[in-house]
Amino acid sequence: MPGRRAGERKGDLRERLILDTCEALLAEIGYEAMTVGHIAEGAGITRGAVYFYFGSKQEVVTALVARSVAHLWERSRIAAESDEPRQAIAVAMDRTVELWNAHGLVMRTAIDLSLTVPEIGALWNQTADLFIAAITAVLETAGVPSGNEPTQAPAMARSLCWMIERTFYHASQQSPETLQHAASTCEHIWLTTAGLARE
Repeated sequence: MPGRRAGERKGDLRERLILDTCEALLAEIGYEAMTVGHIAEGAGITRGAVYFYFGSKQEVVTALVARSVAHLWERSRIAAESDEPRQAIAVAMDRTVELWNAHGLVMRTAIDLSLTVPEIGALWNQTADLFIAAITAVLETAGVPSGNEPTQAPAMARSLCWMIERTFYHASQQSPETLQHAASTCEHIWLTTAGLARE
């Protein structure tokens, strides 16, 4: 039994190495130019070893996106469950900025591929649905009514989620300062939507 756990740990390390290498290659040569051979060479393993874990380049990138959005969700989920909406919004935005600063290229690649790679599109939409539900909960806690109308929490949350995604997509390509400024604007809009903006 100890041997099996050690083997699993080694596998986890190798899988993480493949994903880390893929992220570095996205920055160096981009998705289109990258091949499984590049990933194997960068990770110092054989192509066969890559194929042991992933069936294609798309699967590697999908797993990389899944890892990044899981980190984002884990960092933001607890904030969204707070009973204090203003604090929940501030913490959620701060943690989103942290992840986009660290993995903005992966996030932008996910957005770019979401229309052409079904697995990434499904993953991105599922993640958006989680955040829409979390934003809805924050708005409702702040007193925004629930319902199906355009002025009620679920519809407003959906628009906020996609606004934040697009704003971060563009701002993260420029500089950390630009991203922070954009995040502050998104936070102000979220607070205003929740009826919590200070004059």
